Amino acid sequence: MKNYLDEVKNYPISLNEVIRARGVVSSFVTPTQLTRYEGLSRLLSADIFIKHENHNPTGSFKIRGGVNLMHHLKQFDLSGVITFSTGNHGLSVATAAKWVGLEAVVVVPEQNNPSKNRKIHETGAKLIEAGKTFEDASTTVKQVSQEHELYYVHPADEPHLINGVGTEFLEILEEVPDIDVMIVPLGAGSEAAAAITVLKTIRPQTEVIAVQAENSPAAHMSWQAKTLTTSENTTFAGGFATGRAYETTFKIYCDGLSDFLLLSEEELYQSIGMSFYYTQNLVEGAGGSTLMAALKLKDRIKGKKVVLQMSGGNASAEEVEKAITYPVFRNGVIPVNPIQKISA
Repeated sequence: MKNYLDEVKNYPISLNEVIRARGVVSSFVTPTQLTRYEGLSRLLSADIFIKHENHNPTGSFKIRGGVNLMHHLKQFDLSGVITFSTGNHGLSVATAAKWVGLEAVVVVPEQNNPSKNRKIHETGAKLIEAGKTFEDASTTVKQVSQEHELYYVHPADEPHLINGVGTEFLEILEEVPDIDVMIVPLGAGSEAAAAITVLKTIRPQTEVIAVQAENSPAAHMSWQAKTLTTSENTTFAGGFATGRAYETTFKIYCDGLSDFLLLSEEELYQSIGMSFYYTQNLVEGAGGSTLMAALKLKDRIKGKKVVLQMSGGNASAEEVEKAITYPVFRNGVIPVNPIQKISA
């Protein structure tokens, strides 16, 4: 087992490997929509495009990495795989494992998004609820993986995941080859790492900017300190809900990002509203965060070609119910502070 573990965990991350991964990913996932939105372009005085990864099977970008990793793991004599997740990563692993004929176990925190839990369960994967946080769930994964000899799929430290996710940026460059700015959400960091790997190799002048929740700022703190850091992890937005940065992705985004923003919880709810108003898509907090980030960077991105990644659409009913209480959901106008709510 050790030999193939070393081979998988130490696999190279590069543009060439992303191109190779595209052949695998395209067998399962069709290119997602990239749309220029006139309303957002006027609002931000820039050419604003959105890459709709929320339209993927499983509703997020992570399925790209999932199918690429499962394709490689299928070559080995495995009894199955196990991972921990707040939802989208786990759903990706469970779905991709089913597609290639592997058993899957997904560990999620207690009180996790019930919609994501249900979708994971519907793939046929075994769902385990353990611990109060993302990090607590990881402890259970280590124990179960050893007891049942399952391959432990890490949510960030997996080169095949990053190479698979990178395929979305090849698609973007084919449609907008002169992209100036790419804004991505950053939780565990696979997407930021993939964006930097592809965009900075093909078009080095492209700025890659990340956004994260200020209530779960481990990656942002690590980026500022230039060393791996842990932090409080209390955001409602599952795509951001990690209390630490991870080595493999951090090594890439540490020096590869042009900037890194933090959003408050209310700004994340407003992001859901902005996404609905301007694009008619219902998304989760991390999925809409790039719109709010672009608004906060309005002066910096003026006149540029900007692609915003809409990472996931698996919002809980409770998140949507709260998001619609903000005026931006109805009229697209960001209210003057303090943020005011209206009756649903």
